[in-house]
Amino acid sequence: MNETSTIPVLLLTPRETARALGISQRTLASRTAEGVFSIVKIGRCTRYDAEMLRQWIQEHTERKSVKSPE
Repeated sequence: MNETSTIPVLLLTPRETARALGISQRTLASRTAEGVFSIVKIGRCTRYDAEMLRQWIQEHTERKSVKSPE
C-alpha cells in the first residue's frame, strides 16, 4: 500500500520565486539586495519563504475604495 501525502512547499528557489511573482530573476535579486524580500540561506543555497511572500503580497495589495454617491 503506497500512500501519497502532499508535503507543502515551504521554501522556493529564486527561479520559482521569480516565476511565482511574475518578475525576472534579475529583478528579484535587485529587490532582495534592496531588502524588499528576505532570504533563507541553507549552506550556499538561497531560498524564499513562501508564507513571507504571501504576506508581502497582502501588504502591498492596493484596494481601491468605491466612492458612495452623495
